[in-house]
Amino acid sequence: MKITQLRIYFVLAIIAMLAWLSACVNAPDFSDTPELEFISLSKTIMVQDFFERDSVILMFSFTDGDGDIGIASSEPGQDIFIIDNRTGNLYDGFKSPFVPLQGVNNGIKGEVRLKLFTTCCIFPDLTPPCTATDEFPTNDLSFDIYMVDRAGNESNRITTPVLTLMCN
Repeated sequence: MKITQLRIYFVLAIIAMLAWLSACVNAPDFSDTPELEFISLSKTIMVQDFFERDSVILMFSFTDGDGDIGIASSEPGQDIFIIDNRTGNLYDGFKSPFVPLQGVNNGIKGEVRLKLFTTCCIFPDLTPPCTATDEFPTNDLSFDIYMVDRAGNESNRITTPVLTLMCN
């Protein structure tokens, strides 16, 4: 009988300890809409080109309260979008890895690193893009970045610092 009571006390002690530990671990308090924060660009100057000869690494962080980030590899589509602020048009899109939902508290945070390849200079006098010209030796280039989670929630938009695009 004493062994049975000892087992009951042992089980109760384990349950109490687990309850205490779970109370100490707070679930992340993130919005269900993804939130982005700019971290860095690997450099501030790129050389214009039609081909992928120059690039910059963009880093940003994200949080999402319900953790529904990413697209399954078998599914088409993109969920990270880069906008060229010179034109307002899509510069590039990316597909982030699928993050499976787990447990009751699905908050997630992480960092994203993207390689953005160079582009062509755009000239105000309608000179064809990617032309070398002494009249316009550089272009200022910045990007807006946003992501969309699986529920269709669009994140805030972050803007990169200005990159100098060398035109000649």
